Amino acid sequence: MRQSDEVSKRTLRLVLAAIKNAEVEAQAELSETDVLGIIQKEAKRRQETLDELAQVDRPDLVAAEEAELEVLQSYLPKQLGRDEIVQIAQQVIAQVGATSPKQMGQVMQALMPEMKGRADGKLVSQVVRELLSG
Repeated sequence: MRQSDEVSKRTLRLVLAAIKNAEVEAQAELSETDVLGIIQKEAKRRQETLDELAQVDRPDLVAAEEAELEVLQSYLPKQLGRDEIVQIAQQVIAQVGATSPKQMGQVMQALMPEMKGRADGKLVSQVVRELLSG
């Protein structure tokens, strides 16, 4: 805030408000995992907004959303790449002993706690579905 970075200041204030609202709702202090989840949710919201703005051709608003998304991503752990997700998913599939797409729920239940905050759930689900189908 002292650097007069308006984008960072605005973004961080929105995230702090979301964290405070979640604390009030839970009536307890949030864990680091919960706070990361909130930051991820805000980043995902920005990404969805970017997708929508690209469809309606609003380049003036795209730059602002990209700047906010960049600020949020700087506070998140490095996201796993598809290859890393495939590797971890294969290990969990072997541990669970899953052989068909019908067992996807068991695999996801074992895999998601390990992926939380490190990978997008949609991508993880897609990778697991491909591995179990193929």
